[in-house]
Amino acid sequence: MAYESSGAPDYYNIDDLLTEEHILIRQTMRDFVKREISPYIEQWAQDAHFPSEIVKKFGDVGAFGPTIPTEYGGGGLDYISYGIIMQEIERGDSGMRSTASVQGSLVMYPIYKYGSEEQRKKYLPKLASGEWLGCFGLTEPDYGSNPGGMVTNIKDMGDHYLLNGSKMWISNSPECQVAVVWAKNEEGRIKGLIVERGMEGFSTPEIHNKWSLRASCTGELVFDNVKIPKENILPNVDGLKGPLGCLDSARYGISWGAIGAAIDCYESAKKYSMERIQFDKPIGGFQLTQKKLAEMLTEITKAQLLAWRLGTLMNEGKATTQQISMAKRNNVDMALHIAREARQIHGGMGITGEYPIMRHMMNLESVITYEGTHDIHLLITGMDITGIQAFK
Repeated sequence: MAYESSGAPDYYNIDDLLTEEHILIRQTMRDFVKREISPYIEQWAQDAHFPSEIVKKFGDVGAFGPTIPTEYGGGGLDYISYGIIMQEIERGDSGMRSTASVQGSLVMYPIYKYGSEEQRKKYLPKLASGEWLGCFGLTEPDYGSNPGGMVTNIKDMGDHYLLNGSKMWISNSPECQVAVVWAKNEEGRIKGLIVERGMEGFSTPEIHNKWSLRASCTGELVFDNVKIPKENILPNVDGLKGPLGCLDSARYGISWGAIGAAIDCYESAKKYSMERIQFDKPIGGFQLTQKKLAEMLTEITKAQLLAWRLGTLMNEGKATTQQISMAKRNNVDMALHIAREARQIHGGMGITGEYPIMRHMMNLESVITYEGTHDIHLLITGMDITGIQAFK
């Protein structure tokens, strides 16, 4: 069918809104995922295995920090390019996309945006190349949706700071070489700092027994009187706006990435519906199956338009936190609904590793919660509409 000539649903000819560079980037990433992720991802997920070798491969293909200037090792690309990269990686797996988006949006972005020139030159090239893997420490065991309540803290000891506390549910932490961590100083102000592997008192225990993001490594960050050199403080930001600015960038990437998961589920369901014969014809010929497929394609198309428009606003520097929240919430919810409908079309086969559906569904149960829960994003929009904060 003509609307799938690009290798993905494009019912409203959205490719016409993309540049030749966008199309080339998409094809490059699609080929990469088909070669380096898709043949192995079901086994990685079954084994709860994070393939460490993928980090360097992501660096080689330009998946880390695509919007960071080239002088620091980034791609120097626009935000639509970044979105497309996240979409194609998440067509492979949400956990793989988490690895890339944490590196780019939550580690490289704050070092570039809030760091000193010395910090940029020291860390960004190694992160961009995949020589180093980074993580982002904001969420704590008792403070998720309310990050401002954090208890992780730093104390000024004269020539250094002492860092104490812990962070929870941190993607990449067990394998990281560097962590961007947010902690309160003695005045109660939130500061960003760079913690390096090997600093005494710094450990990264892994979280096991996950039913979701099984091919992604997740862990804690534990700080026991860790000495932080003063040059490791991010100098150009103060307060909660620092980590929230990082989350805006990451949530934007998620709004595109979730479309990739939805597309993979839709394409699998469509193909299966044309091959599975019941009552002497393909199940795709029955009205209820066609209803599911038509609704899937409609929701994917709406999400594509939302993400493209948001990308345009990001490129123009006009996108608001609230607009980003709306897109993250809508598109992840859309993808999760499509995964569930696709599971129905696959019948019993939908729960097996022969098809990607159950893996995507389990992954999206994390994506709908992390970097702002489904309900919190709704309240962000509600506050924008009414001017009244419902969080407290």
